[in-house]
Amino acid sequence: MGKIRVLIVDDSAFMRKMISSFLEEDHRFEIVAVARNGKDAVEKVKELKPDVVTLDVEMPILNGIDALKEIMRVEPVPVVMLSSTTKEGAENTIIAMQYGAVDFIAKPSGAISLDIDKVKDEIIQKVYHASKVKKLNLRFDSQIVKSPITNVDNCSKIEKSVTISQGFSLSKKIICIGTSTGGPRALQQVLTRIPRDVDAPIVVVQHMPPGFTKSLADRLDSISEIHVKEAQDGEVLKRGVAYIAPGGFHLKVVKVGTSLAVKLDNITVPRNGHRPAVDVLFESVNELLDVAKIAVIMTGMGSDGTEGLKKLKQSGEVRSIAESEETSVVFGMPKTAIASNKIDVVARLEKIAEEIMKMMSK
Repeated sequence: MGKIRVLIVDDSAFMRKMISSFLEEDHRFEIVAVARNGKDAVEKVKELKPDVVTLDVEMPILNGIDALKEIMRVEPVPVVMLSSTTKEGAENTIIAMQYGAVDFIAKPSGAISLDIDKVKDEIIQKVYHASKVKKLNLRFDSQIVKSPITNVDNCSKIEKSVTISQGFSLSKKIICIGTSTGGPRALQQVLTRIPRDVDAPIVVVQHMPPGFTKSLADRLDSISEIHVKEAQDGEVLKRGVAYIAPGGFHLKVVKVGTSLAVKLDNITVPRNGHRPAVDVLFESVNELLDVAKIAVIMTGMGSDGTEGLKKLKQSGEVRSIAESEETSVVFGMPKTAIASNKIDVVARLEKIAEEIMKMMSK
């Protein structure tokens, strides 16, 4: 197998040199070129057709967002963004993820991070995993705002389903969604299709570091009918609201009287390297004995969510959905969940909201 051919794009010569040296130390990578701005990057992508691009967000002439849009238009390729952790940097990163970037790396200390070696292992890992992404799933659908579902009786055929013989007997319901790599775009496709009058709260775990989940929630809120927000400790869950776990915190759902509330936990250790973790969310929801649950696992590396799903399925009223391989940017988490035989429906990304609403109506 040949080496993974990487194009490094950054306006800082120091950053270009450091990222190149990190990757060149690993025998799996070959640096085919470097570029100092977005315009140069687009031209080199067309000419060299690299396997992966690392792309700085903030650059002169053509910034990272505009360069990404052009790359996805002319020559789709897996892109890993490098971003500052400022509010503006986080917002731009979320936009980049929704325009086709596979993943991102937060620079430790600003645009020119002299301590970039702190994320050396993360750079190597994420560039490697990006090289495994199917280019077919990188193209961005320019129709950013999707029409919400108003009729769930005419849903098109899905890839795999099992017969759900009876509806939920419990009146109180909760929708739980877990995702990782490729998740921001997947969440956009799903949450923008959920109608504002959905009769349940939605809790979301997206693997993402601190400082970025607020921007993700704000972005999704601006294009969705439902309200989307970053979850806060102790708040009572409301129907028609999606709560995204803050980076660095496990999100648990607990009973407070007759209501459901958020419990954030930054003390419990990460689960399989993740905090928040989908398994932790699912396990907490499993304790809610008088609540019907819909569990959704979408694109992402690894197997987070499967163990929690197994516990969910042992008791209570639970329906489960996994994203299909055809639309997953990374078919890791859904694949493991499907292999557990605990998934009721496997659906293409654009059909997941329909399947959720079908389950809600049963």
